[in-house]
Amino acid sequence: MSTSVDPSAPGASKRKVDDVADENLTVPRRRIIMASLIGTTIEFYDFYIYATAAVSIFPLLFFYGDEGSALLASMATFGAAFVARPLGAIIFGHYGDKVGRKATLVGALLTMGIATFLIGALPTYHQVGLWAPAMLTILRFCQGLGLGGEWSGAALLASETARPGKRAQAAMWPQLGAPFGFMLANGLFLLLATLFAYDSTARDLDDPFLVWGWRLPFLLSVVMVAVGLYVRLRIEETPVFAKAMAGNERVKAPIGEVFRRNWWEIVLGTFIMLATYGLFYLMTTWVLSYAIGNAEVGGLSYGYQDFLVLQIVAITFFAIFVPVAGRLADRFGRRPMLIVVTLAIMAFGLSFRYWLSADSMGTGEDLNVWQMLAFLAVGMTLMGLTFGPMSAVLPELFPTNTRYTGSGVAYNAASILGAALTPFVAAWLVQAYGVGAVGLYLAGLGVLTLIALILAPETSKKSLYTEAAK
Repeated sequence: MSTSVDPSAPGASKRKVDDVADENLTVPRRRIIMASLIGTTIEFYDFYIYATAAVSIFPLLFFYGDEGSALLASMATFGAAFVARPLGAIIFGHYGDKVGRKATLVGALLTMGIATFLIGALPTYHQVGLWAPAMLTILRFCQGLGLGGEWSGAALLASETARPGKRAQAAMWPQLGAPFGFMLANGLFLLLATLFAYDSTARDLDDPFLVWGWRLPFLLSVVMVAVGLYVRLRIEETPVFAKAMAGNERVKAPIGEVFRRNWWEIVLGTFIMLATYGLFYLMTTWVLSYAIGNAEVGGLSYGYQDFLVLQIVAITFFAIFVPVAGRLADRFGRRPMLIVVTLAIMAFGLSFRYWLSADSMGTGEDLNVWQMLAFLAVGMTLMGLTFGPMSAVLPELFPTNTRYTGSGVAYNAASILGAALTPFVAAWLVQAYGVGAVGLYLAGLGVLTLIALILAPETSKKSLYTEAAK
C-alpha cells in the first residue's frame, strides 16, 4: 500500500495529510467498518456476558455467604477487569504504536476470547472451594487486558481512515459494538433462561441452567472470535500510521513518551469519559441487580427474564443515538455537543429517586413496567449521545506515534473511576441511603466530566497526522 506524499507536488503543502490518507486507502471502506465493528462487538459481548452473570449467576455459584455479601463479592470481581484495562492499554498500546494497529488488534481479540471461553469451563465454589473465585478473578483480569487493548485499536482503525470532516461519523462504528455486544449477550442469556425455564427467585443450585446452561454463552464466544479473526486478518495498516512510520516517528517507549509530553491530555481524556462510564454501568449492571434483587438488599424483586426483555428493548435507543451523536459532533463540534449531553446526564441523575423508588415504581408483580422502560430508554438515549463521539474525541487529543497508548490509557483509566467502582458503590448506596443516592453519585460524575470538557480544546478540525509531525 503506497502512503508516501511528495511535498514538492503542486498544492501539496496546502492539503491536509488526512486527505491524502483517504486517497491512499486501498482497502474497501466497508471492510474497515466491518473490522472495527465486529471486533468491538465480540469484545463487548464477552465483557457483558460476565456482567450479566456477575449479577444473576456468580453470586450463587462462586461465592459463599448471605445474598447481599455474595452480590458485593461478585461485583468486586466484576471490577477486577477495570483494574486490568489500563495495563492492557499500556501493553497493547506499546505494540500498537510500534508495530501497528492491525497486529495488535488481533492479539487483543485473542486475549479476550480465550479468557472468556475458559470462564465457561470453570468449576464452581461448591466443587473446588476458594479456588473457584480465585480462578474467576484471574480470568476476569485477562478479559480486562484484552478489552484494554481493543478499543483504542478499533477507534484508530476507523478514525485514521476517515474522510475529511466526517471523522466522528466514521469513528462511531466501533462504538456500535457496545450496544450490539450487549444485545447479543443479554439476548442469548434471555433465550437460554427461557428454554431452561430458569426461575431466578428460586435459587435452586440443581437447576440445569445453573449447573451448565449458563456456560453456553461463554463457550460459544469461540465461534465469534474465529469470525472476528478472519475479518481482521484481511485489513491493512492505516495510512496515517504507515506515513508516520515511514517518517521514522516511532518512539522507543510510547508509554513514557505520552506521559512526558501528553500527561494533561490523559487527565482530560480520563475525566471526559467519566460520566459516560458511570451512566452505562448504572443502566446495565447495577440496575439489573436492583431490579431483580429482593427487599433485603433494597431491590424491587422483579423477574430476571422480564427485566432482560426491558433492557434489550432499551438498548436499541443506545444503538440508534450513536450515529446521531457522530453527526452532531461533526456538525457542531465535540465540546459543545458533549457539554449539552453531560448537563442532561446530571439532570437525569438528580431524577433517580422519582423514577426508581419502590413507592413510585412498585415491586415484584406490581412493578410499573412502562415507567421502568421509560427510565431505561432515557438513560440509553443519553448513553448513545455521550458514547458515540468518544472514539474520535480521545484519539484526537494525541499525536500519531503515541495515539494508541494515550487514548487507550485515558479511556481505560476512566473505566476504573467511572465503571469499576460504580456497580459496587451503587449497590452499597441503595442499602445504606436509598436509590436517590445513586442518582446523586451519577450527577457528581457528571460535574467532573463537565469541568474536563470546559478545559479541553476543540479537536474536530485537527489533522490526525500533522499533530504527530509537530
